Amino acid sequence: MKAIQSGDPALGVNRDDLLAIYKVKYFRFGEPGWGPRMRLAFNYFSPDDYYEALVAKLVTPGCSWADVGCGRDIFPSHPDLARELCTRAGFVLGIDPDPNIEDNPFVTERFRGLIEDCTTQHRFDLITLRMVAEHIAKPEAALRKLSELLRPGGRLVIYTPYKWAPMSIIAALVPFRLHNPLKRLIWQSESRDTFPTEYKLNTRRALSRYTSLCGLGEILFGYLDDCRVSNRFRTLNWVELQLCRALNAVGLNYPERCIIAVYRKQLAAKA
Repeated sequence: MKAIQSGDPALGVNRDDLLAIYKVKYFRFGEPGWGPRMRLAFNYFSPDDYYEALVAKLVTPGCSWADVGCGRDIFPSHPDLARELCTRAGFVLGIDPDPNIEDNPFVTERFRGLIEDCTTQHRFDLITLRMVAEHIAKPEAALRKLSELLRPGGRLVIYTPYKWAPMSIIAALVPFRLHNPLKRLIWQSESRDTFPTEYKLNTRRALSRYTSLCGLGEILFGYLDDCRVSNRFRTLNWVELQLCRALNAVGLNYPERCIIAVYRKQLAAKA
């Protein structure tokens, strides 16, 4: 995992934060399987682990939180944390155009539709987008709505694949009808969890362009090494983790990676 570039050290996620996620997430059903054990032996934590640890720091008691693209689960691989954080927050709005939002047991209220069409009167301390930015077709409209929904000083968290990662390039080149067969082969995903991709917000430059237009300032940005392509295959995953460690040791990026970024809405100017 590459070091996070951040203008706000308080947002940093350290190894203790990640271990806290690991201990709850992977011991839910007894001893963890070979995958979590091998990743820990390499001192590697997945991008999902990092995102969950970051959001856990940002959800404060009684805060107002909106999760965009929540679907059935705020954290698909960690429902216990979703339940804990939704209990900690004072109000949680789920936003998603897909019908599976109706099956989400954690949110306080639901808005079924695109983010740019959201009509809630609530304003939020925190808005999160987990694996959503790559699907946004109208980035300026979406970011303007997100900024509108944030309270002054509120934070926006974006966790998304990097545009130039190998899997993102493949997804951009392969016809959409083949996306689910490919995802099912690699991750055993379901067709109802596969959506068209746009990749209009999947570089730091693109994110900076649209967030700056909407009064949102970057307070954290980083890349997270993503060694999950081979998660189902023990030997291949070991090779992937070895390669990631070797590249990091000489200061090189692992090619498959995700973006994690946090933006703050500017405070209103004093009269």
